[in-house]
Amino acid sequence: MTVWLDAVEPPVELSNAGLTYLTDGSLAYAGMYRHERAHALHTHSFLEIVVVLGGDGVHHCLSGRRRLRRGDVLVLRPGVWHAYERCRALHLYNCCVDTGLLDHELAWTREDPALSYLMWTGPMGAGRHGTLTFRIDDAAVEACRRHLDALNALRGEPPERHRADIIGELLLLAARLAGAVDRREPVAPTHPAVAQAMRLLEARLAHRWTLTELAGELHLTPGYLVRLFRSSTGLPPMAYLARRRVEVASSRLLHGGEPITQIARAVGWPDQNYFARRFRAHLGMSATAYRRSFGRSMTVPPGE
Repeated sequence: MTVWLDAVEPPVELSNAGLTYLTDGSLAYAGMYRHERAHALHTHSFLEIVVVLGGDGVHHCLSGRRRLRRGDVLVLRPGVWHAYERCRALHLYNCCVDTGLLDHELAWTREDPALSYLMWTGPMGAGRHGTLTFRIDDAAVEACRRHLDALNALRGEPPERHRADIIGELLLLAARLAGAVDRREPVAPTHPAVAQAMRLLEARLAHRWTLTELAGELHLTPGYLVRLFRSSTGLPPMAYLARRRVEVASSRLLHGGEPITQIARAVGWPDQNYFARRFRAHLGMSATAYRRSFGRSMTVPPGE
């Protein structure tokens, strides 16, 4: 059982197939929940940041199961599936961030080493499957709660009037969390060539990129580009491209009835067997199973 702890209803819909999505065009919102016993397996179409305020429970995702308690933080990239199990008054503050905001106004965060690690490359790292987990101390929990409360208070206000306030509070929250992440290896500031490489890859996702071609576009040797990319993001460029392709593919699977073969071509993996292997490697299930489990095409429209 899940209890919404705020007076204003959240701008989030959970479909009968398990997809959670923003319903009113919100840039970002924050709200408190209490889970008792369990919260079913689901995925979402936004970046989700979870700060645990109290209680006890187990978080289940492709990376495994992790017991949660006060001070635990989860950052989940769009398309990741997860669930909460064995909950006893598990008290969470959730912050959901629209992908359009990430890809446009907040695209520059990829060039900041700490923010990039928090929201982009940390969750995308090897073995994390789109989920970053870490702990913060009580002082950081309370500092984060103040920013989350401020975002929550903006929930009922016209977004066109408070766009800057929403983005400002979100960035203050992200900066507080980014400063608390315990990274195993230091991440260098993003080299301009790495930022340009990211933009090139994402602008032409369907293109059949090779490392040699990408390096040539940037007038670098392939080996030097890999070193720059790893030092800035912790990932080689082709691994970053693969993760972004899976995120885009998962979004298209969730939000419409496009044939899977068409989606595979659109993200640059026209070979169906290769697409199937890469999708399963990142999300732990086939594209067909993912759509069947979470696709909005199977939902009851909001309000019915």
